[in-house]
Amino acid sequence: MSKPASPRKVGDKEALSVGTQIRGSAQKLNLVAGLIRGRKAGDALNILTFSKKAMAVDARKVLASAIANAENNHNLDVDALVVAEASVGKSITMKRFATRGRGKSTRILKPFSRLRIVVREQEEA
Repeated sequence: MSKPASPRKVGDKEALSVGTQIRGSAQKLNLVAGLIRGRKAGDALNILTFSKKAMAVDARKVLASAIANAENNHNLDVDALVVAEASVGKSITMKRFATRGRGKSTRILKPFSRLRIVVREQEEA
């Protein structure tokens, strides 16, 4: 006898992908996530591919994973996918120290972020 299956975290016509440890601050990642919210999945991939922001590389990987999940795991139509949600949050922060003059040291914080992307199949209107 096994455990009952956990309920889905998203709706029936939706697929989810989460990037748990993306190196960089949540504020910078949120600027990139704002570019793709509410857009068609194909357009969002193009925007992230040609964006000059460094965080767009990791955001593109998470979006591509969400699209692949929709196609392979949930049998959704890839051409009808829309980015329904792109939320950003803080993850861990690495603490490092840098030596300074006169025997002092300074704390350096190296933040990580989380990116949660939900794609939804939109019906043709």
